[in-house]
Amino acid sequence: MTLLLIDGNSIINRAYYGVKLLSTKDGRFTNAVYGFMNIFLNLLDNVKPDAVAVAFDVKQPTFRHELFSEYKAGRKGTPPELVQQMPVVKELLELLGYKTIECPGYEADDIIGTLSVAGADKCFIATGDRDSLQLVSDTCSVLLASTKAGKPVTIEYDKAKLFEDYSLSPNSMIELKALMGDSSDNIPGVAGIGQKTATDLLLKYNDIDTIFSDIDALAASDSVKRKLHAGRESAFLSRTLGTINKNSPIDTQLKHYQRGEIKASEVIELLAELEMFKIIERLNLSYQAKSPSIEQEGITCYRNRPIDELREYVLTNKKAYFSLDKGSNGLTACFEYRHGVFVIENQDAELIAFLVELLSCEDVGIYTSSSKLLFSIAHSRGLINCRLEFDPILAAYLLNPNASDYNLLNLCREYSVAVGVFDDNQDEELASVASMSRLCAVLEDYLAENNQMRLLSEIELPLAETLASMEDFGFAVDIEGIKQFSQKLSDGIDRLTLEIFNEAGREFNINSPKQLGEVLFVDMGIPPKKKTKTGYSTNAEVLEELSEDYPIVSKILEYRSLCKLKSTYCDGLLKVVGEDGRIHSTFNQTETRTGRISSSEPNLQNIPIRQELGRELRKYFKAADGYILSDADYSQIELRVLAHIANDAAMLEAFNQGVDIHTVTASQVFNMPISMVTPLMRSRAKAVNFGIVYGIGAFSLAKDIHVSRAEADRYIKSYLQHYSAVDAYMKSTIEKAKQDGYVETIFHRRRMLPELSSSNGIQRAFGERVARNMPIQGSAADIIKIAMINVFRRLAAEGLSSRLILQVHDELIVETKFDEREAVAKILSEEMENAAQLKVRLVADVHSGETWYDAKS
Repeated sequence: MTLLLIDGNSIINRAYYGVKLLSTKDGRFTNAVYGFMNIFLNLLDNVKPDAVAVAFDVKQPTFRHELFSEYKAGRKGTPPELVQQMPVVKELLELLGYKTIECPGYEADDIIGTLSVAGADKCFIATGDRDSLQLVSDTCSVLLASTKAGKPVTIEYDKAKLFEDYSLSPNSMIELKALMGDSSDNIPGVAGIGQKTATDLLLKYNDIDTIFSDIDALAASDSVKRKLHAGRESAFLSRTLGTINKNSPIDTQLKHYQRGEIKASEVIELLAELEMFKIIERLNLSYQAKSPSIEQEGITCYRNRPIDELREYVLTNKKAYFSLDKGSNGLTACFEYRHGVFVIENQDAELIAFLVELLSCEDVGIYTSSSKLLFSIAHSRGLINCRLEFDPILAAYLLNPNASDYNLLNLCREYSVAVGVFDDNQDEELASVASMSRLCAVLEDYLAENNQMRLLSEIELPLAETLASMEDFGFAVDIEGIKQFSQKLSDGIDRLTLEIFNEAGREFNINSPKQLGEVLFVDMGIPPKKKTKTGYSTNAEVLEELSEDYPIVSKILEYRSLCKLKSTYCDGLLKVVGEDGRIHSTFNQTETRTGRISSSEPNLQNIPIRQELGRELRKYFKAADGYILSDADYSQIELRVLAHIANDAAMLEAFNQGVDIHTVTASQVFNMPISMVTPLMRSRAKAVNFGIVYGIGAFSLAKDIHVSRAEADRYIKSYLQHYSAVDAYMKSTIEKAKQDGYVETIFHRRRMLPELSSSNGIQRAFGERVARNMPIQGSAADIIKIAMINVFRRLAAEGLSSRLILQVHDELIVETKFDEREAVAKILSEEMENAAQLKVRLVADVHSGETWYDAKS
């Protein structure tokens, strides 16, 4: 029999601190549960045990406390966020059929020690603590488990590995603790004896009995002997405290630890409540509803039937609930139909005609989880400004922007909506469409409760149409120009490589952090700024600090910049150019927590602009023949939103009088007339203006603008004194967010902030920064979305050939037919400046040119 023993407290602690703080939309913390389950499932996959026991500590004194009242004294209390997750882990284990075990008066280590000698052919102990290394034997290995960067990591210790790392046997690990103690458990050991001295003594004398039998005869320094004389009693006490008990009063019948009944449906329901859908997928359990809130029913799959049957059903019911998928073999549609689903495959022409017919029927409500794809199909048939009732994916995103997955099946589970099963065990994802009407009804209720229905119907749904159009049109590029630019970068990389080798005095792999660290900090003797476990740190922050004093470092930074430009942008862009010579990026509507749109495959919102060489890449994004690019950019939109939300009189006045806000701020911060503000003062005031929006502190501001921390602190205090309503807004927003558990934009877009209730100061500080910033950044994102929708619709309404092709945060780009440039400039200016009615005027600057570079210059 193979036995897996798990130290539950140790693993869940490692999980809690190894995974960033996670929570459900209703504020329940889940990071420890998520991390524990990932470690647990990995252990099951790797060990494949016949029996499993998960041991937990009992919150009461043990026999060790009776021996030594200070045992484990001084330990920090368990964070409340972790305390609330402990019972959830235990419940999950029990529902999965695994036995948890506790023993009053004994620790989890003692339970594990007792079971480790209960007769298993092979035993594995999973723990995050090295105390259990004393249990290693010919038949027992210790798996030291942890979580790094959110992923489980395990190191197996058998006798050979233990000796390799410690030069000691398992029994000697107890003697080691007797001498050096253990600060985490407050085991005293011998004062002044560390690991090296303790190990040296044990290698010579094997155990503390021999060591203390004749201290004066030891081959050790007088200092060590004095410490041993003084610490004799403490050493023997420490050995007793550190020895794991192998005779705890527990059930040692290993057959009782074989997996019991799996309550699959309850597991799925609990994990769905916790929004852990990836764990559900890993468990691969079949659902059989037992909860009164979820009733399972058999459903029928209608496949390859005449579309006329579906048409009659939909037109009679006046509602269509469906999902679409575009694969290499064409379109697939899955409609909710009677007591099942109606699947249409390999009928693209008929299906598209039917979808266009539905979109043209004013009395049929369209409910789809594929709104962007549906709009793309509509555009291909000349339909613009289509009417759409609801999209459950977009609705779920508004209700919980922190989620990472919005597929239909998971949403049905999360919102306790029934998902029936097919008689022939077909895909649950397909089955979830049969519950779409019920899911949409539940989501509509939640949106109405949050006052978010208009946000969905007036912003997110029409935005999906706008994004579909942008993806379909794409952005024309100069392929030959990009190739030539790539070669130019290659030449620069080759030149820099030779220069770096010359200054280093030898060749090495510049891309290897280890080799680079050796060259800079060992060979060349440059003072290192930071050292990691693997060597010297050569990250950008370290190199930038050194670049002014060491020419080789500035060349390495330039080398990295050119390599990034070439690989990511030049070579990367060339791979994704379509047959039409245009790049068709994907615009993601449900990815960011602030409501901003993101771009991928490729990310056109991340084309470099800070350095001239990076900006040059924009020369190769061009307009089609007979067109130019019109580029409109909001002027300081986030600061204008801040002025509106905070209702700050001084800031409102500056914006409404058309005065440069950064110059005004500099005048106030530096206490001098506007006419005497220098460019440097304005630059520093600009950093304060934008930094305040992101909750910047004196330390970060000082670093950004190269002044002392005290000076930066003075700037911030002076700013908040002048813009006192901004200061009041920040404080009141944080307090309200703590009460509500969330913040929201002008348009009621929400972001949950569980970090504000964290016991960890760093987490709370992060939550406070987000609370200050999200209403501003999110409102600005909503405004640009409204502007996009209105620009898209107006271009179509006025019958123009020009088309919106890209959004980059506060910037819109329209590929403009040459003779329409004045009309487009007018549309951009009017629609962007009137996208929202604030207490300050929104300002959009419009420029044009043949390339993106020209339009921005």
